[in-house]
Amino acid sequence: MKSFVEEFKAFAMKGNVIDLAVAVVIGAAFGKIVSALVDNIIMPLIGILMGGVNFSGLTANVGEAVITYGVFIQAVIDFLIVALVIFMIIKGINKAQDAVDGDDEEEAPAAPPEPSEEVKLLREIRDGLRR
Repeated sequence: MKSFVEEFKAFAMKGNVIDLAVAVVIGAAFGKIVSALVDNIIMPLIGILMGGVNFSGLTANVGEAVITYGVFIQAVIDFLIVALVIFMIIKGINKAQDAVDGDDEEEAPAAPPEPSEEVKLLREIRDGLRR
């Protein structure tokens, strides 16, 4: 019987677990790049286009509580922009991959032709004699 450590080692060394770990690390780094793009380039440009509106400063007072709904609006806008940027990048990668794959791709083999009537008849006779 395998020990717990041996089972964990076998699990951790599987290719898909290692691939997942690499994807998480690369995804985190990519997320920082996209966030920097949104925070430092895209959002200031949107602010200029909208007349200098900064949503994060919008608040509402309910009794003594301060509701900062502008932070939520800003987070939604950030999410939409990040999703759009990631979509455009993935779309570009897929298009480039399709261009590369299209050059190397061979034509799929054609389906075999339908047997002639004579072959069908001979098969029926053969199958009938087997009974």
